[in-house]
Amino acid sequence: MTQIGRFLSIAASCLLTWGVGGALAQTDTSNNHMDNGAKKMMTSPDTQFVLKAAQGGLAEVKLGQLAVEKAGNADVKAFGQKMIDDHTKANDQLKSIADQQGMTLPTTMNAKDQAFYDKLSKESAAEFDKKYMSSMVKDHEEDVKEFKKEADKGKNPQLKQFAAQTTPILQSHLEMAKSTDAKVRSGS
Repeated sequence: MTQIGRFLSIAASCLLTWGVGGALAQTDTSNNHMDNGAKKMMTSPDTQFVLKAAQGGLAEVKLGQLAVEKAGNADVKAFGQKMIDDHTKANDQLKSIADQQGMTLPTTMNAKDQAFYDKLSKESAAEFDKKYMSSMVKDHEEDVKEFKKEADKGKNPQLKQFAAQTTPILQSHLEMAKSTDAKVRSGS
């Protein structure tokens, strides 16, 4: 190999190494902010609560919007609107707390909730009402348990306060869901 060939080969290797190293350095730098938030979330005992509450809140709003559009029963439509209003407010509060903690919340529904949404969107109004309300009863039973647990045992004071303030709202949603579900099932 000639001296020029060796020089070009070394130069190409240096550029390639520098380019890959630079790309890795850029990746590390750009992910640093996200990594810090992720590390903070991963070490926090409240992480599961935050993620579940954020995912659940997103689903409640989206499903509520679908109920307002698709439900055949006026009570189901009213319940859907209540979900939009109350869960949008709670989602905004949770996002504010998460932002202060350096956490990034999900902005789309998880696959399970999206699949349920897609399935419901294809139902007749009467079937939609039954399946949506049945789901809302089960969902709010779980939500009340999770929020009570966070309010009692959470470590982050802001999240504990958020959970404590939100629990009575979720309990009222549960009662409304049970009542509306009973009406839908009885055909009233």
